[in-house]
Amino acid sequence: MRTYHYFWLLFWVSLSRQSSSILLSKRTSGFPENPKVLDLSRSNLKELNRSKRSWMWNQFFLLEEYTGSDYQYVGKLHSDQDRGDGSLKYILSGDGAGDLFIINENTGDIQATRRLDREEKPVYILRAQAINKRTGRPVEPESEFIIKIHDINDNEPLFTKDIYNASVPEMSDVGIIKTALLNMDRENREQYQVVIQAKDMGGQMGGLSGTTTVNITLTDVNDNPPRFPQSAYQFKIPESAPLESPIGRIKASDADIGQNAEMEYNIIEGDGSEMFGIVTDKETQEGIVMVKKALDFEKKRQFTLKVEASNPHVDPRFLYMGPFKDSTTVRILVEDVDEPPVFTRPAYILEVKEDVPINTIIGAVTARDPDIVKNPIKYSVDRHTDMDRIFNIDTGNGSIFTSKLLDRETLLWHNISVIASEINNPKESSRVPVFIKVLDVNDNAPEFAMFYETFVCENARAEQLIQTLSAVDKDDSFGGHKFSFSLAPEVASTSNFTIQDNRDNTAGIFTRKSRYNRHDMSMYLLPVVISDNDYPIQSSTETVTIRVCACDQRGKMLSCNAEALIHPTGLSTGALIAILLCIIILLVTVVLFAALRRQRKKEPLIISKEDIRDNIVSYNDEGGGEEDTQAFDIGTLRNPEAIEDNKLRRDIVPEALFIPRRTPVVRDNTDVRDFISQRLKENDTDPTAPPYDSLATYAYEGNGSVAESLSSLESVTTDGDQDYDYLSDWGPRFKKLADMYGGAESDKDS
Repeated sequence: MRTYHYFWLLFWVSLSRQSSSILLSKRTSGFPENPKVLDLSRSNLKELNRSKRSWMWNQFFLLEEYTGSDYQYVGKLHSDQDRGDGSLKYILSGDGAGDLFIINENTGDIQATRRLDREEKPVYILRAQAINKRTGRPVEPESEFIIKIHDINDNEPLFTKDIYNASVPEMSDVGIIKTALLNMDRENREQYQVVIQAKDMGGQMGGLSGTTTVNITLTDVNDNPPRFPQSAYQFKIPESAPLESPIGRIKASDADIGQNAEMEYNIIEGDGSEMFGIVTDKETQEGIVMVKKALDFEKKRQFTLKVEASNPHVDPRFLYMGPFKDSTTVRILVEDVDEPPVFTRPAYILEVKEDVPINTIIGAVTARDPDIVKNPIKYSVDRHTDMDRIFNIDTGNGSIFTSKLLDRETLLWHNISVIASEINNPKESSRVPVFIKVLDVNDNAPEFAMFYETFVCENARAEQLIQTLSAVDKDDSFGGHKFSFSLAPEVASTSNFTIQDNRDNTAGIFTRKSRYNRHDMSMYLLPVVISDNDYPIQSSTETVTIRVCACDQRGKMLSCNAEALIHPTGLSTGALIAILLCIIILLVTVVLFAALRRQRKKEPLIISKEDIRDNIVSYNDEGGGEEDTQAFDIGTLRNPEAIEDNKLRRDIVPEALFIPRRTPVVRDNTDVRDFISQRLKENDTDPTAPPYDSLATYAYEGNGSVAESLSSLESVTTDGDQDYDYLSDWGPRFKKLADMYGGAESDKDS
């Protein structure tokens, strides 16, 4: 379809006399005067045998970056319906219509209002239409056309980056950016800067150009061997330096960087290769000389080492430049320090017999000062290891002697520590363990292996075995113990029993006669002598308890009542327990009875609701201040204005009735002290006063009490009702009063 329109455009150009064109009065300067007209007429050619639209769309071409002062002319729209009478109106819509592109609605001329840039937008698509001004109806259908922007060389070449960074290994041959010098050395110069220019149009005249900067860095290669700045190093180290402690640092310089400057250090020869070692510090590439074995100034004072430094990463291309390693000499001087004394042995084992007397020398320890000056040494025992002070030591020669008697059976080994310190410098000291073994001496007599208590039947026969004995000895015997058993000499001939030694460290007790009577003798104590065969011979006398019991025909014990025969008046254990329980029950009963007797029945707080003021209630949780805690009649302290007529006492029975005297009314501002004195005087002269065995106690709190009086004495000074609800706010101590007076008020109201 678009080719078809192009055809009609060319046809219209060839028949320019048959179509009319209206040119703008102002033409764009600097451009050809050839008219650019888009004819949108209806064709009358019948030979095409098809109906065509009256509008024909096409393309307009416009140069970018127009610099003229007037609007840039684009082209002209024309319709065959336009008779030139101004009845038609041209309308433009689409990209930039009305803003970037404007149209003369009468003539159809299109103009660009500002400079266009193809790089921003190369094509604009617009739509054109012709309408009747009078009716407002379109005379032709709307058609679309294109405005293309022609490119001109208005942009210089641009690099994608302002600055380029490149790296070239030193000593390189060729590359995209070639080195101009042979064997460029990074160690001499590392950074280079090159400005590169780019031109368009193949570099022809009129073309534009752009530049950029390339920063070139020469990267490092391992072309420099390590070198020690010194041919010899010297360090000093005290002989007391611990193992693996550093002595000093050495470093070989290398002009290369990074991996190419890494170092390895090794001791290749020297008289101290076994005493010292060297390691590489990966951070600083230094060699650290360290102690491998303990030093001794007195044995060797100086060592010489030969240390080699080399590059672990060698570039074969540069081996011709020489070996990539270097060596230096390290001298180490050992300094003398004041060392503590050294014992001749790491530990001492001594032996002593347990029967040695006090102050017997059992052995000695020896220590020496390893220093050249040979300071004198003082010996002592660490008392934390010998709390009982069993041993002591000669401070001068180190001889150890006993200070207390020893006993192997109590403690076999004694482990103590001996301290050797310099007399001139006591801080320099050392210690050694001393193990003392106490050797055994036959100083303990054999004894029974257990306590023997046996019995003999009353119907026993003569020469009957009743018990087998065995013995033990606390002493050691390398050849084994051999014990002998016999009766004590004093009973050997009179005893009713005999001892038979079995020669195997056991013995048997046999009856010497037949038939025993427990009523004649209920128990026998048989002394037995036990002896060993060691030197010196030790013996002991042990006692065997033999009771006489009633037995059956088979020799089974039935009863042994020796206690009842010996203590006929004694009480058994069960009887004692029963008596004790009775006593405990009796004591508990007495305590409970006393507690019940002391518990008293509480009287009602209020006897009469009608006369609530006749008695004072005794309570223990009073707020303080009142001493009248015993009930008594306070009729004498009543307000005279509130006294009831002919009110008798409740605690006594009067013998005669007297007419009570009415006392004068006391003013409200009368002092309480005067009031009490006046009532006391009246009470003394009143024949109806209580007898002397009734004691009335009155308490006066005094003036200035913040809480005022806590007594209810003034509660009868007025006939009006009082509110006692404030008693509930005084806390649990006044709960009784609050309940009493609050209840009275409620009863009165009811």
